[in-house]
Amino acid sequence: QVQLVESGGGLVQAGGSLRLSCAASGSFFSMNAMGWYRQTPGNQREQVAIISSGGTTTYADSVKGRFTISRDTAKNTLYLQMNSLKPEDTAHYYCNAEFSMGWGATRSVWGQGTQVTVSS
Repeated sequence: QVQLVESGGGLVQAGGSLRLSCAASGSFFSMNAMGWYRQTPGNQREQVAIISSGGTTTYADSVKGRFTISRDTAKNTLYLQMNSLKPEDTAHYYCNAEFSMGWGATRSVWGQGTQVTVSS
């Protein structure tokens, strides 16, 4: 069974930094696009940053210039470096990845999420 496990969340003051990690485990052929999303109570989950298998990145306007998404294929791990954090970045952060399972099959998997709280 393929799983994603996030870590690195926590409480930080405004202007501070955090680095989220998302480690994949299980049996799969390869990882395709991966991304970070966030959600606050009562709101829909929103896309934060996406990275393709080739390394192309896309960011939400609200985090451009502050957040950096990266991946380590050898370690099957996705990262999100978050700098200059603002109170409005407070949310539960989730990672998502599409896995190639072989024979043309793909599977989209979500992690359980990690909480990021930014105090003013």
